[in-house]
Amino acid sequence: MPHVTTRTRGEPTPPRDGTSRGAGAALGLTVVASALGFGALAAGLLGATSPVVTVGDALVDHSPRFLTSWAIALFGTADKAVLVTGVLVVLALSGATLGVVASRRPVAGYVGLGVFTALGLVAVGLRRADDPGAAVAVVVGAAAGAVALAVLLRGAGVRTTGPRHAPVGGDTPVGGSTAVDGNTPADEDIRVNGAEPGDAGSSADARTLTDAGPSGDEAGDGDADGVASDPTTATPGGGRGPGRRRFVLTTAGVLAASGTAGALGRWAPSLIGGADPSARLALPSPADPLPDLPSGVDLGVPGLTPFTTPATDFYRIDTALAVPRIDPSRWTLRVHGRVDRPFEITMAELLSRDLVEADVTLSCVSNQVGGDLVGNTRWLGFPLADLLREAGVHADADQILSTSDDGWTCGTPTETVLDGRDALLAVGMGGRPLPPEHGFPARLVVPGLYGFVSATKWVTDIKLTRFADERAYWAQRGWGVRAPIKTMSRIDVPAPLGRVASGEVALAGVAWAQHRGVAGVEVRLDGGEWWEAELARVPGIDTWVQWVAETTVEPGGHAVEVRATDATGFTQPSERVDPVPDGATGWHRIRFTAT
Repeated sequence: MPHVTTRTRGEPTPPRDGTSRGAGAALGLTVVASALGFGALAAGLLGATSPVVTVGDALVDHSPRFLTSWAIALFGTADKAVLVTGVLVVLALSGATLGVVASRRPVAGYVGLGVFTALGLVAVGLRRADDPGAAVAVVVGAAAGAVALAVLLRGAGVRTTGPRHAPVGGDTPVGGSTAVDGNTPADEDIRVNGAEPGDAGSSADARTLTDAGPSGDEAGDGDADGVASDPTTATPGGGRGPGRRRFVLTTAGVLAASGTAGALGRWAPSLIGGADPSARLALPSPADPLPDLPSGVDLGVPGLTPFTTPATDFYRIDTALAVPRIDPSRWTLRVHGRVDRPFEITMAELLSRDLVEADVTLSCVSNQVGGDLVGNTRWLGFPLADLLREAGVHADADQILSTSDDGWTCGTPTETVLDGRDALLAVGMGGRPLPPEHGFPARLVVPGLYGFVSATKWVTDIKLTRFADERAYWAQRGWGVRAPIKTMSRIDVPAPLGRVASGEVALAGVAWAQHRGVAGVEVRLDGGEWWEAELARVPGIDTWVQWVAETTVEPGGHAVEVRATDATGFTQPSERVDPVPDGATGWHRIRFTAT
């Protein structure tokens, strides 16, 4: 069989068409999908954090203060989804670029995977949570990505040894090298059956080889002697031959395996531990149940926020990209630090105690004027003050530093918890166990303080310490350390920019001043005189209150403002202040049109 050897000095030029780049990008994206899918499977089986969440958590924990504040203000409760989407987009773009490079230089693909593995392990180390399983998930994902890369390169007909490689998705580059029968090419020469260029018969022999087309192993990866395949049939982008089909089928197979692994990883915790763990926990009845809510807590105005917020509608603000799934039978709470008698308590021991109920409205410090990051419900739990007294708190321990299962920390003033308010180690919400999103199996609830200094979800550790010695998560980022909730009111009806019929109109909303109580709410229309609104009944001073005011409006545009006064005589100020560092202030104002 004649042999043809060609070689031209210099690097092979990239393919001139976009097909091979597209195939290389597809290769890289498939490798990324494989790494993420099998990494998620390992995380699910180990009960650990997936690689994407690990990277996202590290970014959350180590982002500069200005970036964190900007993201909260811009995206609100969608900030987690935006962050995860951003991580996935960066990984996809990086994978696509690396795939194009790897299709020409396979070793670069493996080096790139190594770099991403190192970055993933660094992210594991930077996270606040101690999660060794997350490191295993990163390594497993990287190994799966390396296997996928090897399989895809082979399916594309790209050889992973030797100085030259045909690019995925295109013919041999112009000026590149081709070796037939394994001969080593010389610089810029052509030999046919040993003849020099121009020898009689060489053109005919070469033409005969070219026209013959591939056969046997030449249509695939080459024969045992290293015969290279015809690149137009061994690669997917040439548009002919079995090579393209093989690459497409290989890619589809790897994607199917990766998708299956990712789905299993997502459902593994449920498959291993059963469905929602909160559904399996039976709460005891409170030792001294609260009476039913008094009649009149809801004014019945259409569009007005209900007095009790369903768990499904309760706002959720936290730094956890993935909701912790905690087995209540394995949960313990450690109480230690500046105490006389440190101890641990299990869920069974906690539920055996005399539990109490409390109606409490929670509010997030990130809530803007007129915002909806506030909710009210009936909580069930054990008095937090009794738990601290059991431990014997030292007189100089002015801070309760609580830690979440995911490593988030919260600093609560000790004196606030011990002043007689209904601060709870809560296990129930709205008559049911806490939903996982709201802290199952146990969380803290302290009336009168913004959640970032009082409402630790998934709590596993309480340390009595001093503000001068340790700072909690948000305090480290410049937010307040005591943060009492500010007196606030909101207009719900009419809706902002809404349209109503002219004539008699109901203006309505809610107001709150937890652990002080709302003494009055005033409204005014179109900058006129303030007048008193009617207040609904409330079960205590730790909840919000509904208000309503009737008025008559003429057709046209109108503006409504509202302000509240708490039981101490303090009236909500008009000056607008941003939430950072300890809560927003200002009158809520909306515009509507009467027709």
